[in-house]
Amino acid sequence: MLVSEYPRTRAANGLPYLIVAGFLWGAGGLTGTLLAREGGLSPLGVAAGRLGVGGLLLVAFLVVTRQKFPRGRAAWTRIVVLGLLAAEFQATYFAAVARTGVSLATLLTIGASPVLVLLAEAVTGRRRLTPKVVATAVLALAGLGLLVGVPADGLDLGRMLTGGGFALLAATGFATMTLVAARPVEGLDELVSTGVGFTLGAIALAPLAVAGGLSFTVTPASIALLLALGVGPTALGYAAYFRGLRTSAAGTAALMALLEPLVGTALAVLILGERLGAAGWVGAVLLIVALGLESRSSAVK
Repeated sequence: MLVSEYPRTRAANGLPYLIVAGFLWGAGGLTGTLLAREGGLSPLGVAAGRLGVGGLLLVAFLVVTRQKFPRGRAAWTRIVVLGLLAAEFQATYFAAVARTGVSLATLLTIGASPVLVLLAEAVTGRRRLTPKVVATAVLALAGLGLLVGVPADGLDLGRMLTGGGFALLAATGFATMTLVAARPVEGLDELVSTGVGFTLGAIALAPLAVAGGLSFTVTPASIALLLALGVGPTALGYAAYFRGLRTSAAGTAALMALLEPLVGTALAVLILGERLGAAGWVGAVLLIVALGLESRSSAVK
């Protein structure tokens, strides 16, 4: 198991927030797919839109509730770093999707993230790389591979290599964001860092989205889907993730992020009518077992 070196209160208090984040992110895949269909947005347009709407809604909430914004250099540096990392993660992930497809891009990005975080913690001495750590990580990644699957054919070597490179860049961005957010800055809370940071991230992504042919069909359904994507999986999802990181190990947080493809697959089966093969069911069970073991170890440490 990915046994944390933190005290019991750190792991136990942060875990519910990480679970909430995973479930909200899982709903984001379905919401983003429906938004792209209804509004005609490109993948980069969806990414920029979710960051912009989620960030601006949080900023508006902070202004209306008259909450103070940080003034220190360390706080604003953290905000800018998180915003740029969010933009990098979104841009490189969708670049990977465009070259390899959703399944392989998801497998490489979400699968590599906890491995990178775990290795970083081991190198810095924040976590021991025990056999139980490796066993739980391998179990989770095996489950992810079976659940998501990979394209059977149709990809040439060049596109697979470039797409894989973009996916690893996306994984590195998410892993870095996790490690950075795991070290709280005094006077900076999650709503401020998510709201302002993601607004800056949307601004950084906007030129890429426009260059790719940004268009949006305005209908009541497309507006509702954009708001839902901005509020749930983006604003609340990432704020919950950053809140959980304040009291949980970074490796635990990265592993719990694997809830995203699990929940996303379940919603696709229930709502879109997609079918899950035998390998997919086995993968889902393995993922549930791995996440259950990690949750238990975090709660009792």
